[in-house]
Amino acid sequence: MINTILWDFDGTLLNTNDVILESWQHTYEHYYGHRMPVEHITKCFGEPLLVTMAREFPDVPPKDSAEVYRDFQKDKAYVWAKTIPGVFELVEYLKGKGYKQCIVTSRTMESTLRYLSLFDKGHLFDGLVTCDDTDKHKPEPEPILLGLEKMKSKKEEALMVGDGVFDIKCANNAGVKSVLVGWRITDSDNSVIPDAVHDFETETPEDLKKLIETL
Repeated sequence: MINTILWDFDGTLLNTNDVILESWQHTYEHYYGHRMPVEHITKCFGEPLLVTMAREFPDVPPKDSAEVYRDFQKDKAYVWAKTIPGVFELVEYLKGKGYKQCIVTSRTMESTLRYLSLFDKGHLFDGLVTCDDTDKHKPEPEPILLGLEKMKSKKEEALMVGDGVFDIKCANNAGVKSVLVGWRITDSDNSVIPDAVHDFETETPEDLKKLIETL
């Protein structure tokens, strides 16, 4: 029986798609003087930022390019970030039903807490795992395994909810069932991790609620 929900953050709990895309475009323009196709950016959604930075800007120290990205995003978050209809309502419903809920994200602790504070949603969650908490990140299993440890939950009691292949492969590697959400802008057939296999797919938060209650 599922009693623990592990949530990805960006694109799953909160619609940060626009601010993330524009932060990437700002960084490409800063270093290369041009923008990139949206599909080039979204295929790496969920990958740890420094990993992507090292690949995209190989001649720049990743921490430097990440600072360009993060400074821009921090300034624009209040304008472009927005809630996803029905998602936080589902989180609140599940909390009332006694489900344990933990965010498992590749974001930093500071930025995750800043977004939660912006929308006053931090109180809904029982735990938080960020890229600051583990040496290995999605798609490696460590973030989910730490989330399970924090929740004092077993693998068979948990469900990972995410919008991309990094979330799904992390769940695969951790031995946890996963669900791919239908409100994503990423491609479920992403070639970055072709062997990521989700157990379930739901189109809406209401569909996800029904699924959770059957597991």
